[in-house]
Amino acid sequence: MYKGGKIIASLIIFAALFTIPFFYNMGKVNAGPDVALDTPAIQQLPASEQQCVESPEFMKENHMQLLNQWREEAVRNGQTVYINSQGKEFDISLQDTCLKCHATESASNPVVLNNPANSTGVSNPALNVSPEFCASCHDYSAVKPLCWTCHFEPKEAVK
Repeated sequence: MYKGGKIIASLIIFAALFTIPFFYNMGKVNAGPDVALDTPAIQQLPASEQQCVESPEFMKENHMQLLNQWREEAVRNGQTVYINSQGKEFDISLQDTCLKCHATESASNPVVLNNPANSTGVSNPALNVSPEFCASCHDYSAVKPLCWTCHFEPKEAVK
């Protein structure tokens, strides 16, 4: 083989340089964001209304499936009430049910579409730069939720 020694040495150096980040990070675990589930908005609610639509464990694992189910039920079937696993009724509404408790005021104030209940300017947690509710986990997971294409006017359109 012509210049075989140089080729093999180059391949070994390339493989070593390529794998350094993997070996450097081996055994290190990023615990991910620690999101406070007891927000100021939740603390202001009466004790009877401080329950989420499902348990925190269920919501951490299945919130997107639940939101997709809500979308199907509301848009295609016209159903506007969700009955949780404990038999309690909730309105099927991302803005009026979920964001009533889980929105933060530290984000820029986007315009909320067709939502008179939140005309005071509920902030968009997906655009939030602080380590708050939705944005912290979605940024950590590199997930871009499509919820905000319908529920909030895009930031560029706000004048």
